[in-house]
Amino acid sequence: MNTPSISLLKALTEAGVGSRRRIADAIKNGRVEVNGEPVENFRHPVNLETDRVSVYGKLVDLKPRRTVYLMVNKPAGIITTTSDERGRKTVLDILPEKYRHLRLYPVGRLDKDSTGLLLLTNDGELTYRLTHPKFEHEKEYLIHIEGRLKPDEKRKLEKGVELEDGMTYPVDVKEIKSPPPFSYSITMHEGRKRQVRRMLANLGYQVLAIKRIRMGNLNLGNLKEGAARELNPEEVRSLLAGRLPACL
Repeated sequence: MNTPSISLLKALTEAGVGSRRRIADAIKNGRVEVNGEPVENFRHPVNLETDRVSVYGKLVDLKPRRTVYLMVNKPAGIITTTSDERGRKTVLDILPEKYRHLRLYPVGRLDKDSTGLLLLTNDGELTYRLTHPKFEHEKEYLIHIEGRLKPDEKRKLEKGVELEDGMTYPVDVKEIKSPPPFSYSITMHEGRKRQVRRMLANLGYQVLAIKRIRMGNLNLGNLKEGAARELNPEEVRSLLAGRLPACL
């Protein structure tokens, strides 16, 4: 029986080659070949058993494989990428060996100095849903700054701050007493680069530490720093069914 054909974009997304956006860019730029011929049509039909597909000259294994959803508690100093030309330590370097060859990709980013909840998966469709700007999804950070926010500064954060790339969406700011050294919790729906740090810098505060503890209904819990664990089926269903988080 012949294997049904699926679209090129879907085939590469499900193969875990990268994010849906990265794959789409490669196709548009003529860097994807099917049976030796460049293809720039996202919907080009691909037979998973018989067609040979390459991205940037590298042959891709399109056959189905185990889908993994991994939560990591990222330590400071780790780069949120799969490789680094400067030789810095990446999130893949801290994973248990059994996960390092499954073509896992970070879902969004945490900057080098930030810590906390990070997802990695080889499910390209989920990565797309978690990171595309059209999905406004909730995430929560613990923040450590010197001093305390004045009432008017807190209100300004909550209403939106004017940054160089535009006004931020409203956020929820709560003062907390634990765990140390964190003094505030900030819950937001956007995912601009270094957004929390830039918002507070706008008010004259330097963020001394930042830790992401929640994405949607998914909580970091007591996962130790530097450790990783697979999501259970209920957690995966929650991500797929609920308001899904974009990442910073």
